[in-house]
Amino acid sequence: MYHINAVDEVTQWQVVGAVPQISEAWLKPVLEAMLAQLPFRIRGFHSDNGSEFINYTVAKLLNKLLIEQTKSRPRHSNDNGLVEAKNGAVIRKHMGYDHIAAPHAAAVEAFYRETFNPYLNFHRPCGVPEEVVSAKGKVKRVYRWYATPWEILRQLPDLARHLKGDLTIHELERLSRLETDTAAAAGMQAAKEKLFTSFQRRRSA
Repeated sequence: MYHINAVDEVTQWQVVGAVPQISEAWLKPVLEAMLAQLPFRIRGFHSDNGSEFINYTVAKLLNKLLIEQTKSRPRHSNDNGLVEAKNGAVIRKHMGYDHIAAPHAAAVEAFYRETFNPYLNFHRPCGVPEEVVSAKGKVKRVYRWYATPWEILRQLPDLARHLKGDLTIHELERLSRLETDTAAAAGMQAAKEKLFTSFQRRRSA
């Protein structure tokens, strides 16, 4: 199976999905579900240069949602640097590097949607870069503030105007307070262990 990772470049809001195969037929419904999990309206969608993203069906979906699509240049991995960093620091850290068989994709997708994504966005702090210019004019990124994507989003001016549909700041705040950060992390780890155990049971069977 394959992990699909989407990260907002402003707030670092992250939504992860899973598909059994990289193909247009499998990707479209998962992409729709992932976009629906973002609490704000999306203005642009930047993807890598893979044909599974740059195709008519995905372009039609984004046009329907009035989302502009751009793509990375060939052999320029830094064009998607934030996502590449999250692939290692988040997905590989928690899901590992081992092969996960395609039949497990639905279970992994459910874990991401119900447990992992809420944990990432409401309870896992991210480093927020700040650009500092030295006396010689060199730009350096420093990290003085660590915050969850929700805390970063909450700081944006006129936030309510950018939220989707009937979603409110109060509702997002309520979701963030359902569990403490420690309890959310423990619950996510327990759900992940249960997921990995199901892989072993299915392999044994």
